[in-house]
Amino acid sequence: MKRKNKIESPFRYWFIISLFIFITFVLFARAVYIQVINADFYKEQGDMRSVRLIIDSVHRGSIMDRNGEELAISTPVESICAEPRKVLKAEKSDFIALAKTLDISEQKLYSRLSKNIKRNFLYLDRHARMDRVKKIKELSIKGVYTQSEYKRYYPSAEITAHIIGFTNIDDMGQEGIELAYDKILKGNSGKKRVLKDRKRRTVRDIESVTPSRPGTDIYLSIDKRIQYLAHREISTAVKKYGAKAGSLVMLDVKTGEVIAMVGQPSFNPNNRRGMDISTIRNRNVTDSYEPGSTMKVFTIAAGLESEIFTPLTIIDTSPGTFRVGDKSIKDHRNYGSIDLTTIITKSSNIGASKIALALKPKYFYDVLTRFGFGQTTSSGYPGEQAGVLRFYDKWSEQDIAALSFGYGIQITPLKLAQAYSVIANDGIKLPVSFIKTDKSYKGERVISENIARQIRTMLENVVSSGTAKKAAIEGYRVLGKTGTTLKYNFEDGEYHDDRYRSLFVGIVPAVNPRFVTVVVVDEPEKSLGYYGGDVAAPIFSRVMEGALRILDVPPDNLNGFNNSIIANVEIEQGLEEY
Repeated sequence: MKRKNKIESPFRYWFIISLFIFITFVLFARAVYIQVINADFYKEQGDMRSVRLIIDSVHRGSIMDRNGEELAISTPVESICAEPRKVLKAEKSDFIALAKTLDISEQKLYSRLSKNIKRNFLYLDRHARMDRVKKIKELSIKGVYTQSEYKRYYPSAEITAHIIGFTNIDDMGQEGIELAYDKILKGNSGKKRVLKDRKRRTVRDIESVTPSRPGTDIYLSIDKRIQYLAHREISTAVKKYGAKAGSLVMLDVKTGEVIAMVGQPSFNPNNRRGMDISTIRNRNVTDSYEPGSTMKVFTIAAGLESEIFTPLTIIDTSPGTFRVGDKSIKDHRNYGSIDLTTIITKSSNIGASKIALALKPKYFYDVLTRFGFGQTTSSGYPGEQAGVLRFYDKWSEQDIAALSFGYGIQITPLKLAQAYSVIANDGIKLPVSFIKTDKSYKGERVISENIARQIRTMLENVVSSGTAKKAAIEGYRVLGKTGTTLKYNFEDGEYHDDRYRSLFVGIVPAVNPRFVTVVVVDEPEKSLGYYGGDVAAPIFSRVMEGALRILDVPPDNLNGFNNSIIANVEIEQGLEEY
């Protein structure tokens, strides 16, 4: 039998082919309908029942003072967000209401949304006011929702601003302690899988994917009560003397902790709009100055250690002027032949110059570097400057003489405080810390205990009978040194003849030193007073009088104590307000 090649039913063949073509067309049309024509509808349906992987945000750690008082905390806030494409399709009345709530024009809102139409997320108002957030929720506009976040708040505002610094809107440290300890404070955000509804509200937590870790709280060495006193006194002095700026830093001699650090002008970290950027910097660590006569202590220390000089060595300062090269060094008057104690007490430039010139430059340089000149304190504070100490092979005799009484060298107030703490701590230098510590550090020996005590005896005479009488504190024996420097004019390379910087460094109590405090007043009005003993020393006296009482430090000069004074009412009232 022969095989038939001819198809018996052409109709059936074409029917099957047509059916396949039809089904293919229907599927294609359906895909176009779902993916293109009605994509928004199905996307919305999916959003209504979507499982999302989201960031599990954590709050930043708090910053406390040494007594647990809050200096920086994170408060929960809400931000207003949007999906631009959805908002642009909203009812006109909703769009108008949204613009009005956000307090912007409809045109501006439309322009902003249009420019970001391809984005699925856009902030409309970051860290919004609570009344605005409430209104947005009441409006319930499609594509507009709120998101929980954290905002940094600083209870002490400008009083601790220079130490604490601040964070940006993303809660990342930008200045000060916030920047230095950012990794510790910010913690680690985790991830979790959640079920969300159409308004992006979390309906249910499904599972934790990556665990989150909140930021760690840190306790600073700062005492908020003393910080307040220091801030008040520096602010008052800057206004009183018409000064350009002022700063104060107080160190614990036994631990190296910073107990107080303030500067003026300051700023409010809670409201930085329109802020002068120059007010942000912490002058105690970023600004280095010529220390003036406060430098004579270290010149004396080098002289004593060299064994060329003793406290009783007599130096002739007659006739009140001393020629070094083509420069003439002057004292306030002719002190004649005086010993080293009198050189410090009367602040003799000539006496200091003759001591420095008798030393080998390399040796003098070595002593200064041991005290830390030309180096930072290694405190870890952002932006800390090392100051300036030129290498000894570049020194001329004029340079050495100027260096002996604080010119041609620069140091920050924080570093100056650390250097003086060596004198207060029997010759031992401790690391500077902004963090509260209970540890006792061995430290580094810089000079002998005997030399440190000899210098402390000299410094007590400066307060009792020398240039720093206004630094006295009733009931306590005070050690200190004044400094008054002409400011350098960088434009013409000469010193101003009418612009000064007033300094005072004090140690208290004398018997068992606990604290070193440096006070700097920059450019006080000449007509109102500019000597360190007249401008800076009284600030030290007022701040430390309050600090010693607050910290219950026993008086070491009961013979000079006025028993009729029981309490400083002004200080107590100020602390209650604070």
